[in-house]
Amino acid sequence: MGTPLGDFLRAKRDSTQPESLGLPDRGRRRSPGLRRVDLATRAGISVEYLTRLEQGRDHNPSIAVLNALADALSLSPAERSHLRYLAKITGGGCLASTRHAPREVRPTVRETLRLLEPGIAVVTNRLGDVLAHTSCFEAMVRATGLLDAGAPNLTRYVFADPRARTFFPDWEDLADERAFEAWASSSAEHLELGPEFTRRVNRHVVPRRGVLRLAHPTAGELRLNRETLELPSDGQQLVVFLPADDETAQALTRLRAPDGRLRAIS
Repeated sequence: MGTPLGDFLRAKRDSTQPESLGLPDRGRRRSPGLRRVDLATRAGISVEYLTRLEQGRDHNPSIAVLNALADALSLSPAERSHLRYLAKITGGGCLASTRHAPREVRPTVRETLRLLEPGIAVVTNRLGDVLAHTSCFEAMVRATGLLDAGAPNLTRYVFADPRARTFFPDWEDLADERAFEAWASSSAEHLELGPEFTRRVNRHVVPRRGVLRLAHPTAGELRLNRETLELPSDGQQLVVFLPADDETAQALTRLRAPDGRLRAIS
C-alpha cells in the first residue's frame, strides 16, 4: 500500500520530462516522465531505496535524502515544503491542525470582512465550504451558480457544476488547486466527487496560485490577484481578490453601483 509521500514522489517523477533537467531523451517508454534510475542517480541514492519510498515500504527518509530528492526534481519552495510535510505524516508525525474543516467563523473575522467592503473577499475552509463573504463577492459570482446551494462549496462547484468550466477559463489549474486544498482536510472523502477528483487528490499537485481568470457574464474576462490570509487556529482562509491589471480595475469600477457595491448580475 502506498503512502502520501510515495504518491507525491511518483507523481512528480512521472510529470517531469528528462529534457527539462538536461537529460537525454531515451526514446519511447512504457510510463511517462523521468526514469527511476535517472532520479535515483541525480539524488545520489539507490534505485532500490527510491523504489521503497515510492511504494511506501520506507517511512522515514532523512532530511538529507528529502533535500536531495527535492534538488533532483527541481521542486519549487512550496513543493519542498509539501514534501517535508508528507514525510512527517508518513513517518507518523502529528498531523497539522488544518486537517479538519471547521465551519464556524469567529466574530472578529466577520468584522474584518465588513471592514473590507466594498472589496471582494471570502472566508473558506480547506474543504472549500464558503463560510462568509463580502457583498461584492456575492454580486460577482451570483449568476455563476456557486452560491446556489444552501451550503455552498467551491470544490464541489468546480468538479460537479458544468458552469464552473465556463466561469473559470483555467479550470484545470483550479481543479488541481481545489483537490490539493481538500486533501489537507480530513473530511475530503465526504465530498464524493468521483474519479476525476480522486485522481487529482492523489497527484499532490502543489498549487502555483497565479492570476485567477474569470469569464464574467457581463464584464468579460476579469484577472484577479489573490492575497490569502491563513487563519491557522480556525483551519480557515481569508482570501482577498484584487485587480491584476487596469482593464480589470476599470471593469470592476463599471460594475459598482453608486453605493460602492458591485451591481447585481442579471
